[in-house]
Amino acid sequence: MRITLERSNLLKSLNHVHRVVERRNTIPILSNVLLRSDGASLEMKATDLDLEITEATPAQVEQAGATTVPAHLLYDIVRKLPDGSEVRLATNAEGTAMTVASGRSKFSLQCLPQSDFPDLTAGTFSHSFRLKAPDLKMLIDRTQFAISTEETRYYLNGIFVHTVESNGDLKLRAVATDGHRLARADVEAPSGSEGMPGIIIPRKTVSELQKLLDSPDVVVTVEVSDAKIRLTIGSIVMTSKLIDGTFPDYQRVIPASNDKELRVDCQSFSQAVDRVSTISSERGRAVKLALADGQMTLTVNNPDSGSATEELPVGYESDPLEIGFNAKYLLDITGQLTGGEAVFLLADPGSPTLVRDLAAEDALYVLMPMRV
Repeated sequence: MRITLERSNLLKSLNHVHRVVERRNTIPILSNVLLRSDGASLEMKATDLDLEITEATPAQVEQAGATTVPAHLLYDIVRKLPDGSEVRLATNAEGTAMTVASGRSKFSLQCLPQSDFPDLTAGTFSHSFRLKAPDLKMLIDRTQFAISTEETRYYLNGIFVHTVESNGDLKLRAVATDGHRLARADVEAPSGSEGMPGIIIPRKTVSELQKLLDSPDVVVTVEVSDAKIRLTIGSIVMTSKLIDGTFPDYQRVIPASNDKELRVDCQSFSQAVDRVSTISSERGRAVKLALADGQMTLTVNNPDSGSATEELPVGYESDPLEIGFNAKYLLDITGQLTGGEAVFLLADPGSPTLVRDLAAEDALYVLMPMRV
């Protein structure tokens, strides 16, 4: 293989694919990126056996071929080359080494044969649809923070995506929960998504996908089956296994009869929560909200270091109420709200609270209270 390409093109594509590769691998080939040159492009592929990303980038191909080299090492080399330079990649006759040359710099990397590189066989996909990148990014951004990190409840370690009938319209819905909070977001269901199986997209796939959805003009092609999902974003193709499990019936935890309405200014509220929680211990991080006519008092008590209170004018006209929440969870939710004002629908100190974003009716959040 002998090819020449722009350093900026190579770096951009490597940046997308090398992140999939785990730093520590018991299987040596999984530390490598597959490079395959053909026609007028270089195709790169990386995998961890659960997630695979491929991307093609323009190149001047003198001699077609394929090999695999250490992904993080190649990325670090290209990253440190000067801007605007050209990079020449060439393998030796035996295919055991590849030279990376640019200007006066020259590196030699050990190769492993491309025949050893695993292929995440996609199989057939039952449903295919197209979704604007900003819509898909919105679904991820508004729910990702609530994904559980508890390995024992593996079926909560991702975002549940499914179609649902809502007010006479078909919606594509994303839901994530860790048992303490729940986030739900909807977009209009695209043509082709009708009847698709409910799927759970793993946390790592969600995280990588979020980084690839940076162009607002791109339309993403989504293909799903019971076991896999494939997303095509421009020249990038991401294939991932899905979490094999049943997502719980999340509708049961969304309160329908919370009658105490609290309206707060998002920015003032999140800043106040942030300030008073400075004094809390990392373990507890509980903040107590005392609500009375038009007034909220936020209190944090830490037996080891002291206490903090702050008062805030709010829109609240129901019976006085005291309720506690995890400060980090409150900040996570208010961080997702796009409008200036948030609405909290409360019932009592022991029941889940519903949070709505006035600027985005297609999103809602549920937060479990804490004892304070």
